[in-house]
Amino acid sequence: MGTKENKVGIYQITATAEKGQEMARFTVNQIIGSQNPLHFKTIDDAKGAPLIQQLFYLPFVKSVSLFEKHIEVSRFNILEWEEVLEEVRVQLETYLNEGGIVIEETPGNKVPVSVYAESTPNPSVMKFVANKPLVTESVEFKNIDEAIHAPLAQKLFHFPFVKEVFISANYVSITKYEVASWDEIVMEIRAFIRSFIEEGNPILTQHPKLNKEDQKIPTPQNLDPLETQIVSILEEYIKPAVASDGGNIAFDSYDATKKSVKVVLQGACSGCPSSTFTLKNGIENMLKEMMPGKVENVVAING
Repeated sequence: MGTKENKVGIYQITATAEKGQEMARFTVNQIIGSQNPLHFKTIDDAKGAPLIQQLFYLPFVKSVSLFEKHIEVSRFNILEWEEVLEEVRVQLETYLNEGGIVIEETPGNKVPVSVYAESTPNPSVMKFVANKPLVTESVEFKNIDEAIHAPLAQKLFHFPFVKEVFISANYVSITKYEVASWDEIVMEIRAFIRSFIEEGNPILTQHPKLNKEDQKIPTPQNLDPLETQIVSILEEYIKPAVASDGGNIAFDSYDATKKSVKVVLQGACSGCPSSTFTLKNGIENMLKEMMPGKVENVVAING
């Protein structure tokens, strides 16, 4: 008992969260993570990370990022951080001081990584799926200049047949030029992505959206109730199906006078011969059914 009591208090955590913001930060007075941040969107992503899994047992936790000396937790809108911030801080502090494991070690401290290739409805796009989280927000790069803060995408553009790169939760969708066939290049790309991740290289050094000051990015803070409902439907019912095909759909805007919704298609969906028509009609039918009288038309544009 004496030993256990001496350990109590080694870890001290301070918690901060701006009123109305989705993310809270829990800063630790000791190093608990690596220099390369780890991002987790689900409890499945947190396999081998017991501390992160504990956080996902809380119903309001949306995503978690682990840094060297702090943890960032994003919440769902079912409550405000001020209601639970102190409770989460105490739970984290107690867990660490009782000897709880943050990340389970692997032999040689090298993360075992597997990557497999998966075809998509778009014949120009191949999806490369990893067994670990890559990013917390989907990002798309049309050329190497856009990838200045994305080391993985930048390296991929060095392959002459790579036209565009789309990175989401745990996969990379690559659009190729017609100069090469997938049979000729898929193994080479798969091996490269696997090595890049296994070596612990950062996927992003900064989120590209942070550099686009002129880009108006919809956030929960500047959406009205109708737009929030549209985004919620897209997130829950449309995005999972689109992601399984290596793409992404993002809300752009809602025109109340025309009852029209504009969405952006990314990844495998962008430029796909059939996706614009199929997704437009699928989304349109669903939104009409779930929001009767509010939505009459959906405009799908390529990202």
